[in-house]
Amino acid sequence: MPKDTSIKSVLIIGSGPIVIGQACEFDYAGSQSARSIREEGIEVILINSNPATIMTDPSMADHVYLKPLTTKSIIEILKEHPQIDAVLPTMGGQTALNLCLEADEKGIWQDFGVRMIGVDVNAINITEDREQFKQLLQKIDVPTAPAKTATSFLEGKEIAQEFGFPLVIRPSFTLGGTGAAFVHTKEEFDEKLTYGLEMSPIHEVLIDKALIGWKEYELELLRDKNDNVVIICSIENMDPMGIHTGDSITVAPAMTLSDTTFQKLRDYAILMMRSIGNFAGGCNVQFAVSPDEKEDIVAIEINPRVSRSSALASKATGYPIAKIASKLALGYNLDELQNQITKSTSALFEPTLDYVIVKIPRWNFDKFEGADRTLGLQMKSVGEVMGIGRSFQEALHKATQSLEIKRNGLGADGKGYTNYEQIIEKLTFASWDRVFVIYDAIAMGIPLSRIHEITKIDMWFLKQYEELYVLEKEISNYTVQSLPKELLLEAKQKGFADRQIAHMMGAKESEVHSLRMDMNINRVFKLVDTCAAEFQAKTPYYYSTFEAEIEKANGERYVDNESVVTDKKKIVVLGSGPNRIGQGIEFDYSCVHGVLAAKECGYETIMINCNPETVSTDFDTADKLYFEPVFWEHIYDIIQHEKPEGVIVQLGGQTALKLAEKLSKYGIKIIGTSFDALDLAEDRGRFSDLLTELHIPFPKFGIAETADEASALADTLDFPLLIRPSYVLGGQGMKIVINKKELEEHVINLLKQIPGNKLLLDHYLAGAIEAEADAICDADGNVYIIGIMEHIEPCGVHSGDSNATLPPFNLGEFVMQQIKDHTFKIAKALKTVGLINIQFAIKDDTVYIIEANPRASRTVPFIAKAYGEPYVNYATKVMLGEKKVTDFDFNPKLNGYAIKQPVFSFSKFQNVNKALGPEMKSTGESILFIEDLKDDQFYELYSRRKMYLSK
Repeated sequence: MPKDTSIKSVLIIGSGPIVIGQACEFDYAGSQSARSIREEGIEVILINSNPATIMTDPSMADHVYLKPLTTKSIIEILKEHPQIDAVLPTMGGQTALNLCLEADEKGIWQDFGVRMIGVDVNAINITEDREQFKQLLQKIDVPTAPAKTATSFLEGKEIAQEFGFPLVIRPSFTLGGTGAAFVHTKEEFDEKLTYGLEMSPIHEVLIDKALIGWKEYELELLRDKNDNVVIICSIENMDPMGIHTGDSITVAPAMTLSDTTFQKLRDYAILMMRSIGNFAGGCNVQFAVSPDEKEDIVAIEINPRVSRSSALASKATGYPIAKIASKLALGYNLDELQNQITKSTSALFEPTLDYVIVKIPRWNFDKFEGADRTLGLQMKSVGEVMGIGRSFQEALHKATQSLEIKRNGLGADGKGYTNYEQIIEKLTFASWDRVFVIYDAIAMGIPLSRIHEITKIDMWFLKQYEELYVLEKEISNYTVQSLPKELLLEAKQKGFADRQIAHMMGAKESEVHSLRMDMNINRVFKLVDTCAAEFQAKTPYYYSTFEAEIEKANGERYVDNESVVTDKKKIVVLGSGPNRIGQGIEFDYSCVHGVLAAKECGYETIMINCNPETVSTDFDTADKLYFEPVFWEHIYDIIQHEKPEGVIVQLGGQTALKLAEKLSKYGIKIIGTSFDALDLAEDRGRFSDLLTELHIPFPKFGIAETADEASALADTLDFPLLIRPSYVLGGQGMKIVINKKELEEHVINLLKQIPGNKLLLDHYLAGAIEAEADAICDADGNVYIIGIMEHIEPCGVHSGDSNATLPPFNLGEFVMQQIKDHTFKIAKALKTVGLINIQFAIKDDTVYIIEANPRASRTVPFIAKAYGEPYVNYATKVMLGEKKVTDFDFNPKLNGYAIKQPVFSFSKFQNVNKALGPEMKSTGESILFIEDLKDDQFYELYSRRKMYLSK
């Protein structure tokens, strides 16, 4: 039992919809926390408005409230559950902390006799209020950058005069660096100061002297009420100060820090943590260190809550920070808790890494036309990936292969920059692809000293890059026939992919793979065990690497593979990779449910994914976790090692789906809908033939591969036209054009961006109503429609950006019957086994098909939450052939309507076109329940429905 036996019921506050700066790392933290508290026999009540997450699954807590994150909702819940003793605000990011503070100021916790656990109000106030925080650091002798706060424009101007440029302006109480900016000149200062004051909820900014070019470090700590502290992980930002940590490439453990300075950072971090009030839980501390021999230290900030970095640190070390932090909030001490991975050491034992991890952010600038793409103090990335390797070089390569931006790693893929001016510009103004540009600069012969002078990236990292390029040059002198084994092994140990090595020698990927097999250079799997193999680990959490063979005394040669294959029947679930617009956390939700359902059917479950923020990569979600890129070579090697019954691809979004063709080609069984059916739905020509056969209407269309073909097609199709490339997700590159000039411009642009792609031109049904249906279908052709949703915005706004109601609010019986009939016919004709999503346009009472996707869709978690039914669980059992659709007792419960509301992150990008169109731009969503259509919120949405439509 917990040490504090008075706590019987806890309220956990979630972080709401996903926005840039606050993503699914808090879903991971909240899910882990809820499980951790329930293990103690304590009731958990949870509030969060995000329907796409595991955290809001009915199984996660005793009571889940999908309500707006407001004090009004908090009061409703506290009235409903007078038994709540405590509230835990540290698992829901800045949103939860701010809401908790607001409730405290209004006296709500006091009125209901609820106390805050895991953090106290003073700790939040001291760390959020820049001025108080600075005074505290001065009192405890921790160095800080010269800084002052301003609450008015005039005050700000005076401070700028005193300090001189360059300066940093940071608004108080904002998230993900919102409103923060560097200022180099007097002219931009006025604009940035005004913006910063506006962005701060308390109209206050901190102005400090810019530490441009200093090195940046983070420490993740845990503290219990007895003042025991453990440092879980040190993280070094490869990018120097000046780029938000969420947009920086980060490495763990710290690579270029002297031991004396590391000890100082530890001492300062512990001192800071102990001086911000009596709280028990997780904490993140950030420091700047001067890049010279002196290694001067300046404390930047401390967050008394779990953060994006603590999700990363949890995955990097295998130490479940949110789980342990929740136990500490209940009153436990660190030495009373078990290390979850070894089960034999205590949680007071600091993790040791015998590998390196590299995190690279994932951006989506293509969705924000006109956005400033340079990186700075304000976070702009939408997700991240993590690579684990035995060296920095291997981890860096694995992380770049995980990004899914059509790169095979650093260089050696023919896609590097070769223009000197462009390379220098991208290095000078930190660009999102700078991680690749450094390699291109070295390849061009730009000296490391010059690259260091421009970027201020530590020389150690640049030398690591140089070694990779030297190796590439050496390998390119050989052919597949003459390449020595030691060079191939070295390239694999440094993370080069087979297809990169093939590119260096002008060979095929399959030839390099065969050579590797002949030379016995096989991937081996190592455990993430928190203790550098000093103790036995009980948790199957693996990464891959390559090892030279070891020779025993008797002459036998072997490599040490720590992943032991069982003789159980196994299923692999392919994860959805990094979050991005168009493919977010909803696919992770589906993957987790797929894993749990396969477990229930008696399979050993294997998860492959590289996203450190998610529940699917938690060490105890699947029976075995391979923290690896969702990249062909890695997946194929794991499958060869594990020999599963098959692979589930339809839950991991486009990431997993794109690998279906290769799996099929290599004779690996795809569980559920076959590759041919998936391809048929994607191939517009074949799909339209099928619709014609089934007598189902669809908008007139044509396929073009050049601007001339597109122009000729336009004559037969009539404007307006909807143009889109095939095989993309989230409406990437889609546009509505109304004349030949626009058509030509957009087609030429698209073919430049995605060479060799087929373009689809559809006649756009102006003013049509859009609707979509999700269904489950089994091998016998039984179909059950889990939900039909009607979009409030007209056809032409991407379904991910539309407000949508479940069930539909104004479709007549005749139209509804057509939707049902079309869904049944298409699901059967595609021989769907599992989930399918179909989108419709309705004009003059005729229902046209826009597209069909035989996979889990963005809306499945939403429908599951709205109706209170575990649809992904059912669909997985159907895919595995364990159940038929007719075996389930479907019983959806929904009073009134559920509305899916998209959430945008436009505030991160000034001067961006906010108009909505066929390309998706929202970063997340919330759910709103209304009793009837007279509800004011529905009325407001409906009256604004045409406001955003762009062509």
